[in-house]
Order: sequence, then structure tokens, then C-alpha cells
Amino acid sequence: MPKGLRWKFLLMVALFILAVVLVLPSFYKDTPDWFKKNIYGEGLKLGLDLQGGMHLILQVDVDQAVANTAALYARDLKDSLKRRQITTVARKGTSPEVIAFTLPNRSALEKVKKILEEEFTNLEVVSSEENGKFPRIELKMSGQEEKFIRENAVDQSLEIIRNRIDQFGVTEPVIIRQGEREIVVQLPGVKDPDRALNLIGQTAQLEFKLVEEDVKVDLNRLIREALKNGTLRANYDIKELNTALRNFIPRGDAVYFLKEVDARTGKITRKSMLLRDKSLMTGDAVKTAHVRIGGTFNEPYVALELTDRGAKTFEKITADNVGKRLAIVLDGVIRSAPVIRERIGGGHAQISGSFTHEEAADLAIVLRAGALPAPVKIIQNVTVGPSLGRDSIRQGLQAGIIGACFVMFFMIIYYRLSGIIANVAMVLNLLFIMAVLSLFHATLTLPGIAGIILTIGMGIDSNVLIFERMREEKALGKPLKAFIDGGYDKAFWTIVDAQVTTLITAMALFLFGTGPIKGFAVTLSAGIVINLFTAIFGTRMVYDWILSTRSLRDLSFLQLLREPGIDFIGKRNIALALSAMMVILGIFSAVQITRGAANLGVDFAGGTMVQYKAEKPFELKPVRAALEQSGVKGYTLQEVPQQNILIVRVKKAMAEVEDIEGRISAGLASNLPENSFEMESKTEIGSAVSAELRRKAITAIVISLAGIIGYLALRFNLSFGVAAAAAALHDVLAVLGILYLVNIEITLLIVTALLTLAGYSINDSVVVFDRIRETLRRAGKLDFAQVINLSVNQMVGRTIITSLTTIAVVMCLFVLGGVVIHDFAFTLLTGVIVGTYSSIFVASPIIYLWHKGKKPR
Repeated sequence: MPKGLRWKFLLMVALFILAVVLVLPSFYKDTPDWFKKNIYGEGLKLGLDLQGGMHLILQVDVDQAVANTAALYARDLKDSLKRRQITTVARKGTSPEVIAFTLPNRSALEKVKKILEEEFTNLEVVSSEENGKFPRIELKMSGQEEKFIRENAVDQSLEIIRNRIDQFGVTEPVIIRQGEREIVVQLPGVKDPDRALNLIGQTAQLEFKLVEEDVKVDLNRLIREALKNGTLRANYDIKELNTALRNFIPRGDAVYFLKEVDARTGKITRKSMLLRDKSLMTGDAVKTAHVRIGGTFNEPYVALELTDRGAKTFEKITADNVGKRLAIVLDGVIRSAPVIRERIGGGHAQISGSFTHEEAADLAIVLRAGALPAPVKIIQNVTVGPSLGRDSIRQGLQAGIIGACFVMFFMIIYYRLSGIIANVAMVLNLLFIMAVLSLFHATLTLPGIAGIILTIGMGIDSNVLIFERMREEKALGKPLKAFIDGGYDKAFWTIVDAQVTTLITAMALFLFGTGPIKGFAVTLSAGIVINLFTAIFGTRMVYDWILSTRSLRDLSFLQLLREPGIDFIGKRNIALALSAMMVILGIFSAVQITRGAANLGVDFAGGTMVQYKAEKPFELKPVRAALEQSGVKGYTLQEVPQQNILIVRVKKAMAEVEDIEGRISAGLASNLPENSFEMESKTEIGSAVSAELRRKAITAIVISLAGIIGYLALRFNLSFGVAAAAAALHDVLAVLGILYLVNIEITLLIVTALLTLAGYSINDSVVVFDRIRETLRRAGKLDFAQVINLSVNQMVGRTIITSLTTIAVVMCLFVLGGVVIHDFAFTLLTGVIVGTYSSIFVASPIIYLWHKGKKPR
């Protein structure tokens, strides 16, 4: 073996061994412990869509945190003034963060300003009115203080949520801050998503308030009248209720609801009660909390141990209010309201209220971790059951294996020995991709598996370019080594240009995608880089080794497709007319999408999508009846009969995620118990997230097209870049029009497919452009139309072969990939067909028209 070849061989062997070491823990369950401990034990990380789990985006209400702090400042200031015998009357400020007081006289106003300078340096005077008998003053926290509170509210919420989850016991949770006020929570493999959601989402604001004993109003009647006359909306909260009833209840009181659970039936009822608005003690007084069993029904309750200060406060409260009822309020709901029989010392209290053991345990967790400084809204909730994850892995692998086998068989038949070499390179591609994902601890998602399958077709394309070049060099009568060298040399920049343009698309997806879409971008990017390495370096090394042994005299290739000799430029008007119709349909579809008149998924429209799997076949008519009985409105149903899958979509723009899934599941369970519907996945997206996803999708498309135009303008010239981008945009619009006609739901995964096919289309166009540029150098007396026709005819065979192999792979994904990936695969399948057409009939005529039929200089 020649010396130059030896180091290449050793490098490939070393990379192969390293790749095996990196992927072994992922694919061999019985990997020895010493191997995992001393060599490598990480393995591939599966995404939530493959292993099951929950992905949440929480939005912290930082404005409420500022308002809460302002209320504390107002209370402290009022107490300070009271100690100095300055009477004040609190007023409603112009905004929640503004503190407003009415003072008895001008002298008091001057004293207040002096106290502010000495004790409350974080408060600033917004306005003061000195005219009239009673001066008024408005205060606000300084800008720096407000900024600190906002920042701290998110950071503090993140740590409290982390503490809650750690005590809940989820393996390898991901809890990170996103943007100014959002927190991303990922809980892989969580067994009880609803319980986890409740644990994370509740503020856990604990308050002790006295029950108003002398109630002279009928609260239930007042609430009914408020609902009837429209002063109170149907789904009201406590704040809205008290605002609507403020003229009918005593000043200093507020209406709350007592949650009561029947111990025998489990039925939950709400009882309205009037409480004193002032909190006598809050959750800050709680040192720790634990679950205990006791009481008349031997039920779980939460035992509280109070801090030293809390113990003294609680003892005073109970001593001063013997015979009265003390309400224990958690997040605005009364959990219990026992009568105080005697003074309670010792620093202990308890919360009871017909808890299950899990509810009591979760309440103890949130009380130990502490209350959130501000409410959090769940603006996105994606939940995947473990059974769907297992099915996705099985179906994805099945599709990939069958697709790879078909491609390998074709390559052996068509390219013979070269096909075998390409197949070895393809296997190495897959091994190296898995190794790279494992090395960088990347997460493998279902779209990521689709990306790997797609790289199979793209990897074959690189080898087909080389082999077709070899065929051309051989036809010129060159000897074996010369036509192999010529094949690699002339295909090199074509392969690089084609792969780099696709890589630009993948990078745009990574930068602007979310969750599983990033997984697709990572595997696609890794596949592109590894394809370049194995196609240019790996297979070339094999040929060099074969040539060094002198055991090979010739290479033979099957050739079914020859140059057709079609006048593509002459037929440009027919092609452009057809393309114009497809583009018009695509533009119409895009307009309909922006108007919300198309079939938008919950990713972009907001709302809820739930997927169920039934034990036996079902009909949609009883399902509709079950949902209507449960009060679910505005839904659409989709059935996958062969797999007994039901998909329910409720598209509704809402700021905060609602528990629509709970009502759907309850309706199916109570009305259709014989079908045993099991929830496999749930996606709930609020309006803020859907708007952000729309913005990111548009940005990704614009950035990727701009990047491709820029790259091709540098490598070729501006006309080539614009033509490639125009062809890609043509393909995207054409496929979008087809999706609109067949009423496929437009989701983030579909946008990913559209961007991928844009990259694929440009890949095809670049291959043709590269041949046009080469032909121009030796065109002689050929005019520009003849140059383009010759170039396109020379590349038709390669384009069809590449498209057919890619179509075969994507067809396997479409047929076998499962319901989750079905529409994605259909979009790619349609896109490959349209992209093949445009690279031949659209891209090249655009260059011809750009230069007005004259050769570019």
C-alpha cells in the first residue's frame, strides 16, 4: 500500500472505531459497565416525541410581580405613616404599579415627601396635587427597581419550579430561561403529565383570612344576577367577580369559593364565602410541609411547620379570634375554613380538605419550594405518550431500512462495483451521523429520523454525480485511472456547491426552528457534512486502493437513460405558462394562509390537538355526540381507520392554554368506554406562541433564500443565484398550492418540509448551472440557447436517477412512517417531483431570459 494511501486508510479505520465506540451504548443494551464508566457511556438522547414526555413554555406575569411589590410598598408606607399619626386613604392608581394616597393636609404631604427621602429611596413621586382641602400623591418605583423586580421574578420562578420538579422526581429534566419572561420546561418520560402540569403551574400563594361571620347578602343570587345582566362573563375569575360585586358587599371583604370534595362520590362542589380581604398570615411563615394521615375519615392532610416568626403570628391570630372561622386560601381557592377552638401555639398548623395522597404530596412540595413571585401562564404544552414514541421509532426505522435497501439494490444493479462502494459509503454515513449526534449530545427526534432518511438520498446524489462524470470521461477514451480522476475532479465543486446550498437551508431551520425541527436541522446538517467527507474522501480512497493493487482493469456502468436531445429553451413558453399557473395557485394559497382561511395547524392558529388510540374500531358520529355532551365546541375530527387513531383539533386563539384536552378525554371515557381511547399526544399552543412560530417560519424562508442567492452570486453570478432562488420559490408555492387543494394541515413540520425541498430544488439547479458554466468555457460558436440545451440534456439522466432514488426513500417514509410523519413525507414527495421539473424547465430558462438570450460575460 502506498505511503500516501496508508494514512488515509488508518484515518478511516480510526474514525470507524471511534464511531462504533460512540454509538455502542445506544444500540447495545448489554454494554459492560466498565465500558460505560471508562470509555463512553452517554449514548444517543431521544427527543420527547420518541421517548414520551412533556414540553412546556411558561410565561411569567412580570407585570403582576411589579404590582405585587408595589402593594407591599404601599402597605409598608401606610404603616410607617400610621406610626407617625398621619392618616391616609389609599386610592386606585392610574396603573397597578402606581401607589396613590389622599392626605389630610398640606403639612402631611411635606412630611410624606421627607419620609420617602429617608426610608423609601426606591419610590419616586409621580405627581402630587396640593390644591384643595385634601392633597393627593402618586408614587412609583424607580425604573431600576422595576427592572430588577422583572428580572428577579423570572429567575426566582425558574428556581422554584426547578425545586418543585426535583422533589417530584423526574429524570434529567430541562428547565431553562427563554427570552425576557419565558421559561422552557422539558420532562422526558413523565408518567403523569396532568399532575406535573398542576405542580408546575400553580402559584402556591398561601393566605390565612378570617371568614366574615355577619353576612347579610345572598352571594349566590348576586352572582346569578351579575351573570344574567352581563356585568360578569361566564368564565370569570375571583378578581372579576369581586369587581362586579363591589357595590353589594361590605368594604374590606371579598368573595372566595370553598372547594369541597365528597369523600364517597368524589364529586367536587364550590361554595361561595365572604372573607375579610386582609391576609393575617401568608406562605412566607411556612418553614416546611409534610403529608400526614388522620382525621375522621383517616384522610391525607398537609402538616405545616411554621418559622419562629410565623409561630408567634399564628399564636396571636388564634388567641385573638377564638370562636371564629379561619380560612386557608391557596391561589384564591379556600381549601378549608375550620373554627378556631383555642389559642394554638407550638408553631404547627394543618391544611385538610378531602385530598388524595398525591394531591396532598404535591401541595406539600409546592409549599416547601415556596410560592412563585408572580403567576405563570402555560402558553405551550406538547405532551407525547410513551406508546406513540415507541411506534414512531419502530415505523421510522422500518421506513429507513426498506428505503436504504431499495437504494442499495438499485446502485448495485446500475453502477455495479461502483454501486457497492457507494453503498459502503452510505452505511458509513449512517454510522458517522449517529456518532456525531452522540458525541455532541444532540437529541434525536422523529423529524431527525426523517432527516437521516433524507440524507440517504442526498448521499447517493453525490456518488451519482461522480459516477456519471466517470462515464463521460470513459466515453472520451481515457484509461481507467484517468477517467476515475476526471470523475472526481470535475464533480468536486458541483458536489460542494449543491451540498452547501442545502446546508444554508438547514442552518436557517436550526436558527429559527423549535424543538423537533432543530433535531431535523441537526441531523440534516451532520448528514451533509459527512456526505461530503465519505463521497469525496472515503470512496476515492477505495478506488485508489483498488488501483494500487492493479486488480481492476475497467469499470462498467449500466446506462438506461441517454441524452434525449430535447430543445428545452424552445419549449420554455409552455413550461413557464404551466409554472405560472402553479405559482398563481401557490400565491392564492399563501394569501388564504395569511387570512387564516386555509387549514392551519395549531402551531400557527393556536388551540389544542389531541391524538388518541382506541382498542377497537370506532365511528365518528358517536365521537361527535360524546364531545358535544362534554361541551367541546369548534372542533374538527380526523380518523386513521387502519390504526384506530382519532385526532381532535380545537383551533382557538387564546392567550393562555386551556384544559380542553381534559374535557375531550372525559367525554370519550364516559360516553364511549368500550373503545378505551388512550391519549397518545397532546399539543396546546397559545396565541403568543403561534404568532411567534409564524414569524420564525417566514424569517427562516427569507433568510435561507437570501443566503442561497448570496452564495450562488459569489460562486457563479447574480443571475444564477436569482434563478435558483426563483426556482426554489416556484417549488415552494407550487407544493403549497397542492397542499391547499388536498386540504393538508399547514404545521411547523410542513414548513420544515417546504424549506427542505427548497434546498433540494436548489441542489438540483446548481448541478445544472455548474454544467452550463463548464459548457460556456468551451462553447465555441454555440449560442446561449444551444449551451443551455446541451447542458440540461447532459444532466437529465443524473437528475432522473437522483430523483427516483430520493422518491423511493421518501415513499417508504410516506407509506411506513406513521401518521405523525405522513403529511411531512407527502410534502417532500410532492416537492421532489416538482423540484425535478423546475430544475430542468424553470431555472435554466430564467437565466436565458435574464441575459436576453446572450451569453453572460
